[in-house]
Formats: sequence, C-alpha cells, structure tokens
Amino acid sequence: MGKYFSEAEAFSGIEIAAMPPGTAEISQWELVDKIRGGLLGQILGNLNGIPHEMKYIHEPGKVDDYIPSLPEGARTDDDTDFEWVYICEMQKENELFLSAEQIAALWQERINRRIWCSNQYARQLMDLGFEPPLTGNVLLNPWAEFNISGQFLCETFGLLGPGMPQTASRIGLNYTRVAIDGEPAQTTQLFNTMIAMAFVEDDLEVILDAGLTALDDKSVLVEIIEQVKQWYNEDPNDWKKGRQNIKEKFSQVDGAMRDKNGYELNTAATIAALLYGEGNFTATLQHAFNFGWDCDNVAATAGTILGVMRGYRWMMAQDWQIVDRYKNTTRDNMPMDETITSFADRLIQLAEKVILDHGGQKLVRSGQYYFLIAREDPGSVVSLYDVTDLRENMMDRFSDDIERDLRSSNAKDRARAAYLAIALGLGDKMRSENEEFWKEGREDLQQYEQVLQVLFYHSPVPAAPALQEKMLDAGLRPPAEREDLW
Repeated sequence: MGKYFSEAEAFSGIEIAAMPPGTAEISQWELVDKIRGGLLGQILGNLNGIPHEMKYIHEPGKVDDYIPSLPEGARTDDDTDFEWVYICEMQKENELFLSAEQIAALWQERINRRIWCSNQYARQLMDLGFEPPLTGNVLLNPWAEFNISGQFLCETFGLLGPGMPQTASRIGLNYTRVAIDGEPAQTTQLFNTMIAMAFVEDDLEVILDAGLTALDDKSVLVEIIEQVKQWYNEDPNDWKKGRQNIKEKFSQVDGAMRDKNGYELNTAATIAALLYGEGNFTATLQHAFNFGWDCDNVAATAGTILGVMRGYRWMMAQDWQIVDRYKNTTRDNMPMDETITSFADRLIQLAEKVILDHGGQKLVRSGQYYFLIAREDPGSVVSLYDVTDLRENMMDRFSDDIERDLRSSNAKDRARAAYLAIALGLGDKMRSENEEFWKEGREDLQQYEQVLQVLFYHSPVPAAPALQEKMLDAGLRPPAEREDLW
C-alpha cells in the first residue's frame, strides 16, 4: 500500500522530508496494478451484473454461485462507455477538464444510442443548444434530482486521482453533472473519494469514513450510510435482513422507476454490498447482484473500489476466465480495436498527469520509478443548494437571455428560449410582454419532436408531470404517440 513519510528520507537527490506532511509514496508498478485492477473490477461488476439488472425489486436475488468472468471479453455499456468517450478525448487533448462546449460536441458526435433516463434527457436538451451543467439542472431535466448517473458514471475518474480524493471528485463532477445535480452529485463525491483513497488505504472502514467526510453535512447520504452501517453491525451475518431494512426505509414509490434508478436505494445497496462482502471481491459482487435494483451499477462501483484494493495481479491470479477485449458496440466514431489493457493504459497516462499537475513527483530509486503523491484530505467540493433559491437565481440570470433569444433569427435559439422560460415559470411573463415572438418560439419548440418525446413519454418520474403541465399550459402538444429515441 502507499506509505506515509514520517521522517527524512532521501533518494535521487530529493530530500523527502521537504515534501508536505502526509505525502504518499507509490511505486509505478503498484499504481499501474491498482488502476488496472480498478478498471477490471468495474467492468466485471457491470457486465456480470447485467443479467440481474432490475430483476430483484421487492425481493432479493438468489445468486449463490458466482465466479467473475469475461469469457468473450468486455463490451461497451453505459456504465463504462460514457467515461471511455471522455477519457479518449482527455488523453488526446491532454486536458483533465473538458469544457462544456467540448462535452456537448462529444455527445452529439458519439453518444446517440443505448442511453437512458437522465442521460437520454440530457442528450435531447443538447439538441436544443443547452450545454452542461444546464443539461443536468434539476429545473430543466426531471430525472436529475435522483438519477444514479452521479455514481455509475464517476468510477473511472476516481482511478485518476490516487490519494487525491478532492481532485478525483472535481474531475468526476465535471462529467457527471452533465445529467445530474443535487444529491446525485454528492454520490460522485462519495464514491470518487472512496476509490481515490483505496490507493493509499487498505482498511475498508477507513475508506468508507473518508467517503462520508466528502459529503455535504446536509446530504441525506450521511443518514443513509450511517443507517446501513448500523444494520450491518447489528447482524453482520444476515444480509437479507439488511436488504429488507434498506427497502423498507429508503423506498420512495414502492419499487417504481424512482426507486429502481434512484440514488438512495442504490447507494445503500453499494455500501451494504461492501460491508457484507467484508473485502472479498467475489462475495461483494454477489451481494451487489442480490441486493437488486440497478445492481450492475452497484456491482461496478463496489468492484472498482475492491479492484483497486486487491490489484490486477491478484485478480488475474484467481484463474478467472478474462479475455482482453473491450468491444465497441455502442459509441460512434470511437476505436473499434480497444482492449481492457489499452483502456487502462489511457487511465494510467492521465493518472500520471494528475499526480504531477497536483504537486506530486516522479522519481527513480534503484532503477525503479516511484511517485510521490501530494495526498489530499477527503472533503466536499460541491455543496447542496435550495431549489427555490436556484430557481430565483436562474430567473434573474436568464431573463434577459430569454427575451433576446426569442427575437433571434435562429429557430434553435427561439426554441431553447421557450423551453427555458416554461421550465423556470416565466412563460406567462414572456407571453404577455412578447406575444408575437413567444408564439414563434413555442412553435419552434414544437418542432423538436424528440425533446417532447423524452418529456411526455420517456420520463415516468415524479418531477415530470409538473413540467409537462407547464408545457401544456404554454400551448405545446405532446407527440401523437410514443416512439423509441434510438
């Protein structure tokens, strides 16, 4: 594991005592081993979990004979391929934080199929000209308040920040907030912190406590995690009782989509799988499958954490059937010859950049490369906000833009202005002050068939009816019938 320097040590002409307190040392081979292990753990959890996804809602699963394997290699799936798109572009541009404009352009070029829920909604908002983080704004995207995109699209970024949980969280949030915000963004902080800390800690309890420290004090995740820990400590041998407690306490809508795809149940299940799995990789993923709900995501997150802790060499020594392939079945204009190894190579290159860009060093000792990591304490980098305050701030911020864009000669600008006005509750104001322009903008929005499809027919979530009603009151008409979006 990474070690701390508590006394002066010199090599390669560098006086280690001069480094900041808490600096961690990790050899290059160990860094590589942990990144490869984390990625493989994520892929195993994801793809081995898909047969169980959404199968166990009211009752737990009955998986009792699980052996991790990828006999045909890996393939792209939304648990990893969004991140893959970003990682390839980050590597190409040598840039850790792609801009909102770059992210939207990547989606429009490469992410057009096999996308669901909040991501699907965000993709349609991009066609209107919205860019992140507005595409994940809770007032514009009805999924954004609860969807688990904050956790299942963050793990790869945790692998880029070994021992640097705040940096890992900032990188992750730059990409997960494309589709979510609020409490779901807190899950990005939670899990990216845990993954980053797994590089330098080998105690799962310490890693979990670090994740708790990364949360806003007001986050409901604090209560969720503490409650799951309490249930586990009361009876660590009865995971089924723990699962029943989670279901009864944190179900919102009796197993409907708000639960299946929501952060409360799935975060609780991830923490529970780690606790009841007690550090055993196979047992942890088996528990993740059996806890249910969107369990491939649960298993991918838990698998990443334990994959880092155990490392790639240990995993490959288990004689699991692993074929080194990462087949592109989903993403346009992306490599068709990727492997798990080459995907991990990209992460290794970027992780070295993160280390060096954030105060670390790369040194040689006895012919071996080592990294000195300027280790960070876990902490929250994004706070929760009041939705009422958010609405008022956005009304102040965008009122002038809406009025300007309604007068634009560009139909997309007018349509976007109409959507924004309606979502923020400014429709009546704009109609009374700009009746002719308002009518034109509303009709322009009506032409965005897929935007209306995703709102009226592909959003069975609590926040959607209020937005649908606003659209209907403004004179928008639902499409004649439901159609698939990809």
